[in-house]
Amino acid sequence: MADDDQFIIDTDSDIDQDDEDENEGSDDDTGFFPIDEPIVYSSQSSTTTTSQSQRQTKGTSEQSGNKHSTSINATSSHSQDNNFEYVVLTQEDIVKYMVECIKEVNEVIKLPSTTVRLLLHHFRWDKEKLMERFYDPNHQDELFRQAHIVNPFKRPHLQTQVSTSSASSINRSTRRQISSSSPSPSLSITTNPLRPSTEQTCLICYSTKPISNMAGLECGHTFCIVCWQQYLTYKIMHEGIGQTIPCPSKCDILVDDRTVLRLIDDADVRRKYQHLITNSFVECNRNMRWCPGTNCTNAIKASYCDVAMVTCTSCKTSFCFQCGQSWHEPIKCKWLKKWQKKCHDDSETSNWIAANTKECPKCHATIEKNGGCNHLICKNQACKYEFCWVCLGAWEPHGSSWYNCNRFNEDDAKKARDDQDRSRSALQRYLHYYKRYHNHHESLRLENKLLEQVQKRMESMQQQMSWIEVQFLQIACDVLRQCRQTLMYTYPFAFYLKRNNHSIIFEQNQADLEHATEELSGYLERDFSQANANLTEMKQKVQDKYRYCSTRRKVLLDHVAEGYDCDYWEYNEDL
Repeated sequence: MADDDQFIIDTDSDIDQDDEDENEGSDDDTGFFPIDEPIVYSSQSSTTTTSQSQRQTKGTSEQSGNKHSTSINATSSHSQDNNFEYVVLTQEDIVKYMVECIKEVNEVIKLPSTTVRLLLHHFRWDKEKLMERFYDPNHQDELFRQAHIVNPFKRPHLQTQVSTSSASSINRSTRRQISSSSPSPSLSITTNPLRPSTEQTCLICYSTKPISNMAGLECGHTFCIVCWQQYLTYKIMHEGIGQTIPCPSKCDILVDDRTVLRLIDDADVRRKYQHLITNSFVECNRNMRWCPGTNCTNAIKASYCDVAMVTCTSCKTSFCFQCGQSWHEPIKCKWLKKWQKKCHDDSETSNWIAANTKECPKCHATIEKNGGCNHLICKNQACKYEFCWVCLGAWEPHGSSWYNCNRFNEDDAKKARDDQDRSRSALQRYLHYYKRYHNHHESLRLENKLLEQVQKRMESMQQQMSWIEVQFLQIACDVLRQCRQTLMYTYPFAFYLKRNNHSIIFEQNQADLEHATEELSGYLERDFSQANANLTEMKQKVQDKYRYCSTRRKVLLDHVAEGYDCDYWEYNEDL
């Protein structure tokens, strides 16, 4: 980033400038620092050149996107799974790609890079949608209003002056002239040209300070440098906000990243802010996903968003590109999300209450029966109603204090019991699928230890076999993990399925795979740990079993895929 003692907006310049002035504004720095280095990726460091034809059509814009992929190919890794092409990006690649996206749009709309980034963030980095709205004269004002940016074509002329004589946080840079065709959203002081003043009052601490110690945004609200620093530090470090920090006056105008980085000189705060910006870029971009691998900082970029398995080349983690969850075949993203919500919220607590408690017929207080007697007395001090636990009727007509329910077959009593039975049945059904889902989840976690044991076993076996000959154990562990993960997600899939002939076939495939998987797990955990195990015989058993597991897993998944294509599957939407 270029250093600057003063930024002066030329109030005499017009919106229409010559090409040289436009290029001067558009080639400005991005205002964004790389994650781990104290320098700026300026627009000059980007190698992408956008032609006029690429700026006009969506198809040619996709070609430009391919050029971006090429420019970061030096450190990124291209992969393809099931005809779904994607590229793995490191932190440095992510920053470079973001700068290139900004520069591509910048060269077309001729606004400062920081403004362009805020606009792209508003449109979730959809360049085509931004271009369409930007050049629609009927919606341009609304565009900037919704993005919480002052319209650069209708803003008042501002005399902007920032001095670092009293504020060490402002980075020094060279003086330059910025045209109105490329207005900068950087620090500004709003003054009345008819009544010049050398002092301003901070709108936060209400102290009067020299104008050189004040700073503001294009909205016209000014604050002292100290208050700015405290406000930005709190927003970044305590609230974790980077992309959408509003003006302190609550006017909803966003603080651009150049302003933040010029005001903040604390290295930790700057680094946290840069991470927040990068994280926001990936999360808002519909064609990018963070790798969910442990301690992995890579991201995956594709040309479009779809249900596809992608694998990080660094940590080898595979996940669904559409939802970002671990790869969850055979269940679709929609149903997995619904299942996870069901597991984590209080819906099953409500089912338990419905299955194991009843409401007082009079005051509707929830009551749990704690004894064998069916003569219940509500403990609500304002109620004290006595009723029968079986039929929920008043106890008095029963004739005595011992159980003699003479209203057992009445319609109201039957309805109450039916409701209770339905709730209990729904709870039992849910627990059936949840326990098996959770069991495979825990087995998958514990088999990380199994892998360590198998690797030690492979080292000891190399005394009798070659390194290549013992690789069957590694393959067996990989197949075991794949089968566990598939089985884990078959249970939420089956939970929502309506029963039909194809669901019965699915359950048979599921049971067969589960049985074979448990046998393979037993071979690896128990049989190989025995000192007197016949290695040749065990090798044959393990190889036969993992091949069978792999085949049965493929049969199950192929059947599910066929069901999706042929609409075999019907779902219980209300579960």
